[in-house]
Amino acid sequence: MDASQKLFNDELIDFLGCSPTPFHAVECMSMSLEQAGYQRLYEADSWQDLAVGRYYVCRNDSAIIAFNKADESAIDNGFKMLGTHTDSPCLKIKPTPEMTKHSYYQLGVEVYGGALLNPWFDRDLSIAGRVTYKTSDDELVSRLIDFEKPVAIIPSLAIHMDREANNNKVINSQNDLPPLILQLPNDKALNFRDLLLQFIKTSSSHPVDVAEVLDYELSLYDTQSAAVVGLHDDFISSARLDNLLSCFVGLKALLESDSNKNTLLVCTDHEEVGSVSAAGAQGSFLKSVLQRLTHTAENLSRCLDRSILISADNAHGIHPNFSAKHDSNHGPILNKGPVIKVNSNQRYATNSETSALFRQLCEQADVPVQSFVVRSDMACGSTIGPITASGLGVKTIDVGVPTFAMHSIRETAGAWDAYYLFRVLRLYFS
Repeated sequence: MDASQKLFNDELIDFLGCSPTPFHAVECMSMSLEQAGYQRLYEADSWQDLAVGRYYVCRNDSAIIAFNKADESAIDNGFKMLGTHTDSPCLKIKPTPEMTKHSYYQLGVEVYGGALLNPWFDRDLSIAGRVTYKTSDDELVSRLIDFEKPVAIIPSLAIHMDREANNNKVINSQNDLPPLILQLPNDKALNFRDLLLQFIKTSSSHPVDVAEVLDYELSLYDTQSAAVVGLHDDFISSARLDNLLSCFVGLKALLESDSNKNTLLVCTDHEEVGSVSAAGAQGSFLKSVLQRLTHTAENLSRCLDRSILISADNAHGIHPNFSAKHDSNHGPILNKGPVIKVNSNQRYATNSETSALFRQLCEQADVPVQSFVVRSDMACGSTIGPITASGLGVKTIDVGVPTFAMHSIRETAGAWDAYYLFRVLRLYFS
């Protein structure tokens, strides 16, 4: 393994580990940006006299835009933009989750996004996300929490009681997915918000004024660390590769690119459920930032016509056990480079001009490139690419790193491909 590639993958694994939820991913990215000299902006403040520099802004703690403002030439030359998303399919804890059966305390969960559910059984799970509580002075405070250690599990039913489990497994998301949290004596009642309150008080290194937990956005996640796997270290296996891998690659490329260029990284939330939210790609976040940087509708239109957006979201690698699921001419291979995603029905925003530009970048970066088109008799997924392209009118291309088991609790990518994509994006930004 190349030394620079190994260091890159080590940093990627660290990023995946510190990002169990979109909130934590944005927090980790913000810290990296701060360390690199980026200044945080707030949407409530005036940006009227924003000087040349490097900035970032967050929305809902789960979406982030970072940009280099080199000068006012963005109006004439446009922005080089990269778009990704911070969310992944998972199990989210319901507002009133308490369930007690036969002394076992469980939590009601809701499936977020198109999750592959079978792999969630028999995993060591923890809980993380955002909690909003009231202080003794009736002030509302939000903070991120992470139990870190395994605190939950969804046990499978033994094969002896479900002889058809290997042939025809049907999962009822209401009945089969509530995780086991603890065991209570005599079916004693326990309020989940009280558990959160005690955790906040005891997990902090200094006293926390928390009088009552009012609400939360919490998810279950697999505590198994990301890892490089394979006899020759060929693969990376982890939760949330879709799409934190692209977030990390985009951030790394931005930080190592030429700051004298007008460049922008946007990582939105809620892509896995359609992007319809204030923090999603169908929201106003990116357009609002670009409007404030260009000042007038006329300038914004001129800027967008000269801009380009690369939408980076993982692609389906051809699975050796299920190769018939792919078009035989468009089956991306792991470790053979990033993938250009094409769909004539506009599920991807790629066109011939944007595809040609990306191919040229790959050639200049000495990186192999592949293409993906879904089988003509199968439905095609989508990305933030078409959403952003249609909302802004910006030239867009959809690309991604090929992966296996997309939307599983543990996905697999090639150990070289994230690094390949980084090299291309660094060149693109520069």
